[in-house]
Amino acid sequence: MREDLMNNRPETPGEPGRDSAEKASRGRSRKKPGSRGKEQPSAAGTAGEGTDRGQTGAEGSQSQAAGAKRSQAQAAAAEGSQSQAAGAGSGRPQTGTALPPSDQPDSPPSKGKKRAVRAGAAAAAAAVVLAGAYIYIGTTYRNAFFNGTVINGMNVSGKTADEVKEMISQGTEDYVLTLTERGGQTESIEGESIGLKAEFDGTLEQLLAEQNPYGWLAAWIQGRDYELPALVSYDEGRLESAVRNLDCMDENRVQKPENARISQYVSGEGYHITEETEGNEADFDRLKEAVAQAVSGLQRELSLEKAGVYMEPEVRSDDEGLKQLLEQYNRYAGVTVTYTFGDQKEVLDGDTISQWLYDDGSQVIISEEAAGEYVQTLATKYNTAYRAKSLKTSYGPTVTISKGNYGWRINQPQERAGLLEMIRAGESGTREPVYSQKAASRGENDYGDTYVEINLTAQHLFFYKDGKLLVESDFVSGNESKGWSTPSGAYPLTYKERNATLKGEGYRTPVSYWMPFNGGIGLHDASWRSSFGGTIYKTNGSHGCVNLPPAVAKTIYENISQGDPVLCYELAGTEQSVTTNAGGRPEQTKPAETKPAETQPAETSPAPTQPAETKPAETSPAPTQPAETKPAETSPAPTQPAETEPAETSPAPTQPAETRPAGPGESSAGGSSGTEAVGPGAGLQ
Repeated sequence: MREDLMNNRPETPGEPGRDSAEKASRGRSRKKPGSRGKEQPSAAGTAGEGTDRGQTGAEGSQSQAAGAKRSQAQAAAAEGSQSQAAGAGSGRPQTGTALPPSDQPDSPPSKGKKRAVRAGAAAAAAAVVLAGAYIYIGTTYRNAFFNGTVINGMNVSGKTADEVKEMISQGTEDYVLTLTERGGQTESIEGESIGLKAEFDGTLEQLLAEQNPYGWLAAWIQGRDYELPALVSYDEGRLESAVRNLDCMDENRVQKPENARISQYVSGEGYHITEETEGNEADFDRLKEAVAQAVSGLQRELSLEKAGVYMEPEVRSDDEGLKQLLEQYNRYAGVTVTYTFGDQKEVLDGDTISQWLYDDGSQVIISEEAAGEYVQTLATKYNTAYRAKSLKTSYGPTVTISKGNYGWRINQPQERAGLLEMIRAGESGTREPVYSQKAASRGENDYGDTYVEINLTAQHLFFYKDGKLLVESDFVSGNESKGWSTPSGAYPLTYKERNATLKGEGYRTPVSYWMPFNGGIGLHDASWRSSFGGTIYKTNGSHGCVNLPPAVAKTIYENISQGDPVLCYELAGTEQSVTTNAGGRPEQTKPAETKPAETQPAETSPAPTQPAETKPAETSPAPTQPAETKPAETSPAPTQPAETEPAETSPAPTQPAETRPAGPGESSAGGSSGTEAVGPGAGLQ
């Protein structure tokens, strides 16, 4: 500030020497502030004298003296400032020579301003230095590649074009590329085997010429990677052949990758995920490309793992879809189904169900065919329909009934569907099969203790309910001479119907009790018949149905249920020749069948009996009840013969049969007319 005040001080006219001296003095003081003692006159003072030729010598001397005084005063002021500073530091008052008011210095600037000035100056200086350094560094890249420059895989940072050429040329000599394979095996490809050589066409020089030296910083940060085709060359066909001949391409030595997968079922444990297998099968195209790049960059080593040339599994153990499949597999295989057949059980669990399971990659599928085969196995083992049955007859002997459909029968399609639904839901439990038909019981005999026993030979039946005989009776079955015999076999009662109308070819016959059991063959009342049992069926039987006395039919109808077994059989030695009438109870008709006196007349005159049955229809259509009573008036003692005699000599007793409606499957009384009533089961064997 002192210097500024002095510089701003107006110059006194006529004192040019003094002014020059002051300027010279100020200049010296700027160089050495605070110096003590007197300074020697500078060349500026001498020059001032020399230039002011109009001044006298005294004036020059005065000017020099005044300048000297001012210099001394400035020196003293500086010394005083130093002393004050020292005194302030020691706490002691300082004394000094006071300057004239005109020579007092301005107050010093604040410390904050000084720091700001200094920081700005330092930043400016640093910027200048950095700019200079950046420019200087840039000049070094006029003939060299930037740091971070890679050409064909080779780091050429700071190298000239010639140095890069030399590096490439040296690299092609005795070049060997070593391949490190998965598992630690190594193989090599020699440069000579593929015709490797250096080849330059000015591309390096052109690339360097296009480089802006002052862009080195951006290049260093970002890096530059070039692929130049004309630095090295090789025979592509020989390189491809070399790659194909590598051991890692030999199919006999390669392990293909395997996807993670669901394991085989383990009994008691279920399924789990088997980890994927990486294998060591390389993709030829990727391997060839990796080798070509390595050769172009004159790399000496190539890791096939890092180069990513190996085939990879498509599904790994952490695949969400695979985890979902595992959950489905274990849910299905975890089901246990228990079937009960009487005192026997069949358990279906994961050991069997697991053999039915497979997947399409997204969901588990249960083989319906395999499930159907399992149900079929159950049916084969536990179905009793169409199978021979043993029956201890009411006559004593045991017979085998080999025909008929009575018995247990699983509905296989429906049971398969129900079983699959249960497995898909993951539900375990006890299951009863869906049956097309059920029987009374399980065990040795499936017909239980409620059944109709029909002896076709004896023309006699028994109806047992809950093991007790409820009713027995003679009957008339299918006409044997016409080939309409009632077939033997075990059959379930199809249904029962009250007051049904039986329809056939040329007739409509109402019955009170209709109980079919074998297609159109059934049990029913035959009110048009007056006799049952014996051998009527051989020539005058039905078309297959079992004709019963009305009272017997009613009893059976009221106690039998749909599905109850009807067991028909033949038993040699039980045939009877005596018939019973329809008016008596079953137990009352039985003794009449066994009396020899009653059967004797029928045995001695069988021939007259047949004409008596057929003739009345042809010669005397008008029946009269009195005619039936005449034999009783003339010969009252032999009751039974009286019943048979009129049939032989007089058509009167047979006329009522002609006027009643013919029953289902029964021949009409008029044999010569050739007409017959056809009932249910007509034509059935």
